[in-house]
Amino acid sequence: MEISEIFGCKTFNDAVMRSRLPAAVYKSLKATSRLGKLLDPEIADVVATAMKDWAISLGATHYAHWFQPLSNIVAGKHDSFLSFVDAEQCKVVSEFSASALVKGESDASSFPSGGLRATFEARGYTAWDPTSPAFVRDGTLYIPTAFCSYTGEALDTKTPLLRAMQALNPQALRVLRALGHTGSKMVTPTVGAEQEYFLIDRALYEERLDLKLCGCTLLGAKPPKGQELDDHYCGRIRLRVAEFMRELDRELWSLGIPSKTKHNEAAPAQHELAPVYETVNVACDNNLLTMETLRITAKKHGLACLLHEKPFAGINGSGKHNNFSISTDDGVNFLSPGKHPEENKLFLVTLCALIESVDKYADLLRLATATAGNDARLGACEAPPAIISVYLGERLTGMLHSITKGISPILGRTQDINADVTVLPNLKKDDSDRNRTSPFAFTGNKFEFRMLGSSQSIAFVNVILTTALADAFSRLADRLEGCGDLEQEVAHIISDTIRAHGRILYNGDNYTEEWLEEAKRRGLPVLRSSLDTMDCLLEEKNRALFERWGVLGESECRARHEIQLENFVKVVSIEARTVLQMAQRQVFPAAVSYTGEVARSCGALDTMGVRNKAAKEHLLSVNELTDRLGGAIEALRHSCERQTGDLRSHAKHIQEVVRPRMTELREVCDRLEALMPQEQWPMPTYTDLLHRV
Repeated sequence: MEISEIFGCKTFNDAVMRSRLPAAVYKSLKATSRLGKLLDPEIADVVATAMKDWAISLGATHYAHWFQPLSNIVAGKHDSFLSFVDAEQCKVVSEFSASALVKGESDASSFPSGGLRATFEARGYTAWDPTSPAFVRDGTLYIPTAFCSYTGEALDTKTPLLRAMQALNPQALRVLRALGHTGSKMVTPTVGAEQEYFLIDRALYEERLDLKLCGCTLLGAKPPKGQELDDHYCGRIRLRVAEFMRELDRELWSLGIPSKTKHNEAAPAQHELAPVYETVNVACDNNLLTMETLRITAKKHGLACLLHEKPFAGINGSGKHNNFSISTDDGVNFLSPGKHPEENKLFLVTLCALIESVDKYADLLRLATATAGNDARLGACEAPPAIISVYLGERLTGMLHSITKGISPILGRTQDINADVTVLPNLKKDDSDRNRTSPFAFTGNKFEFRMLGSSQSIAFVNVILTTALADAFSRLADRLEGCGDLEQEVAHIISDTIRAHGRILYNGDNYTEEWLEEAKRRGLPVLRSSLDTMDCLLEEKNRALFERWGVLGESECRARHEIQLENFVKVVSIEARTVLQMAQRQVFPAAVSYTGEVARSCGALDTMGVRNKAAKEHLLSVNELTDRLGGAIEALRHSCERQTGDLRSHAKHIQEVVRPRMTELREVCDRLEALMPQEQWPMPTYTDLLHRV
C-alpha cells in the first residue's frame, strides 16, 4: 500500500466522517472539534452508529473509553458490541448507543487521585473528547475521553489541557482583533513532540532485573566504548533497527500519527523520531500512543524499548522536546517572525507574552519536568540544566533591546553561508544559532522546550504554557484594545516586558558554573532536584493562575502535588529494593565465589613455591570490595526499612539517605565488575546491552 493509503486508515478521521455521516451531522461535529462549539447531543446516536459500523469493518469486536490517568500511562475498559436479544435462541446484534459513546464509568479509586477518591467512594466517569479522533487497534475501537471523579474533579491529564485551550482561545482572539487580524475564528496551541528512546536486545533485557522492573540499569561499569567517537548520531541505521523502524512508521501512520523523521541519536543504541505539528491535545494523545507503539513493536522484533530518562550511566539520557507554537484555524502562526520581525506586531506581542509567562512561572515549568528519572538526566549531555531560561539568539535579543531603548532596530538582510566550493549552493543562514543547553529556545517559528523526560506525558507542560499565555494575552489585549497609537503601544509593551522579565533571557552556555551564579544573582529559581520543585504547585501565585482560568481548582492542585510526591517515593523505593536484591542474590554470591577461586589459586601457587605478587594484590582488591559490598548492602537495607513520618518527610529521607546509599552500593558493584571475569559476572554488561542489536 502507498503511504497515502496507509495514513489514518485506522482512525475515524475527517474523510471517514465525511463519507459516513449525514452532511448536517458532519458539519455539527466539525464545528465542535475545530471551533470549540458545544457538542450537540442530538447527533450522538448517528455518530455512534457510524463509528461502530466503521470499526466493525476493520475487525473490531469491542470498544473502550481510552483515557489518561495521572500515572503517565493510558487506560481503558473493553466492552463488546454484542447485545443479546434472545438468549435461548442465541440471537445477538451489534449495538453501540449514544450513551455508550458519550459516557463511561471506571473505578476512580484504583488510579492515582491524591486523596480525591477512596475505595468507599470509587465512582469515576469518562467523557468522549470529539476533538481527538477515535481509532481501531487490535480488534478494539478506542474512544479518546476525559476522566473525572464523581464530584467533578479532573483525574487525568487531558481535562486540564482542554480547559487551558478553552481559556487561551478568546484571549488570543482579542489580541488578533486588536492587531487587525479579523479572519480567524479559533486559536489553538500546536506541538510537535520529538521522542527519544533506546533499543536493546530483548533476551539481554530479560536477564536484568533492573531493566524489567525499573526500565533502567541500576548497576553497570563504564564500557570501553561509549559515545566518545561521536559515531552513532545520524549514522547508518542497523538492519534490525531499520526493520523495526519500518514497521513502527507504518503502524503510526495507520493511526494518523504524522511520524516524519527518524535517526540514530548521540548514544549507542539510542534513537529518535519526530512528528509533524498537531493541535496540542491531539499531539498529546498521539505521543502516548507512540510510546505504547514503540514498546509493542520492539517486542515483535526481539527488542526492548527503553523510555526511561537515564537508562545507562555515563552516556546521553533520553528527553522529549516539546516544540510549541500557537496557530489559528486559517493558518496564522503567532510565532512566525516573517521577513521583517521588527515590524510584525503579532510576533512581537506573542514573544513578550511568552517571555513574561516563562519568567513568572519558571518554577511551574521546572515542576512539569520533575521525575525521579529526569533528575539523573538534566544538566549534561545535551540535556538542559535545572534552571529555566529563554534563548532568543543575538539577533532577536538585540532587536528587543533596541526597541526598549527607543532605537529603530536594524536587522539587515539574512546572510548567506558560502562553503567556498563552486559546485555547492549558497545557504540561507537562520536568524539564530541552536543552543542545545537552553531549556526554552526559539528555533525559527516555535519554541523548543527541551527539559521534558522521555517517559513523561507532554500534557502538563502545555497546560502551564497555555494557561500562562491566556493570562498574559488577557493583560496585553486590555492594553492594545484601549490604545490610541498601536505601534507606540507595542513598543511600550516590549520595553515593559524587557524591564520586568528580561532576566529570563540568556543566550550563553547554560552548563557553566558562571551561569549558575548569574542565575542566582538574577533571582531565577534554582531547583536542582525533583523534590525541590514539588511544593511549587501549592504556592499562591501558581494556584491562583489555574483557578483564575478554570484550569485546576485548589483540590486538584493539592491532589497532583500529593501524587507527584508519592510517585517519587514509590519509584525510588522500587529502584532501591531492586538494586538491593541484585546485589544480595547475584553480585555478592558471584564475588564471594570468585574470591574463593582466586584464593585457592594463590594457595596453590604458594604450595608450589611460586611467588605471584599481582595475583595476591588482585585477591586483596576483590576481597576488600566484597567486604565493602556486604556493608553497603546492610546500609541500604537499613535505610529502606526505616519508616519516617508524613509523605514529605519520607520523600526527603529517600532523597537524602536512600539515594546516596544506592550510589555507594553501585560504585562497589561497578568496581567489582571491572575486576571479575566476564563469564562470572552474573548479568549482561553495558558492552552487551549497548552494542548487541
